[in-house]
Amino acid sequence: MSYRLTKPFLFLVGFILIVSLACGLGTPEEPVAPAPVEEAAPVEPVEQVPTNTPPPTEPVAQQFYTETFDTNTDQWTYFLVNGTKSVPTFVETDFGTMFVGTDDGRLAFNLESEGQWAYVTYDAYEYDNVRLDVVVENRGVNNNNVSLICRYTPDEGWYEFNIANNGLYWIYHAIIRSDGAVIYTQLKDGGSNKIKAGKETNKYSIICNDRTLSLFINDYETNVFDENNYALRDGLVGVSVSSFNVLPVKVEVDSITISQP
Repeated sequence: MSYRLTKPFLFLVGFILIVSLACGLGTPEEPVAPAPVEEAAPVEPVEQVPTNTPPPTEPVAQQFYTETFDTNTDQWTYFLVNGTKSVPTFVETDFGTMFVGTDDGRLAFNLESEGQWAYVTYDAYEYDNVRLDVVVENRGVNNNNVSLICRYTPDEGWYEFNIANNGLYWIYHAIIRSDGAVIYTQLKDGGSNKIKAGKETNKYSIICNDRTLSLFINDYETNVFDENNYALRDGLVGVSVSSFNVLPVKVEVDSITISQP
């Protein structure tokens, strides 16, 4: 159980009141007749002048824009996958030690436990054809993955472009089954010498345009192909950061730009 501390101001008022009462217990004085009170002149009513100040409005969500995480970010939420299981599993709450949120105008991922795969999505709009540009800075170990996703829906899954800080990449279709298992099906993989390893800043971009999926690393075209097996139509966009067995993972997202392809 916790208690509120007594406020110093209230203690001082109480002390003065006690002293005043104690002084009042001395020799009674002769009653003094009250002074006559003059009647106050009537006060004319003052007309209220309406102001032109408009009421505060809620921020309006934008479909295509650059998010710099220095204003209202209520439209951005995250979910978590536990990567320590033999089959990765969707979880309802955080586990281990982690922080996913805004910090000094950046989206910060501080993952201090193994197998924390955190996905942040923009929930205001669903997109069919879209481009996503993400500027990220690695502030921790060199063993982590940054992922860009498009066309996320709970029923049909999403496309995930997964870039490792060591120079490799994978492109997946992922879906959360009814039992909570997250199934990743690899579509493409490869390596790129355009990835800046270590504590560096990289720009990753994806384009989901009809059935053509494209990955760009630091503005270099890395992989373009047509995907016909799942043919996802539309859904949310987002970004993910994953930790493995080397900790801590610290990645900061400077900006996310959502635009038309």
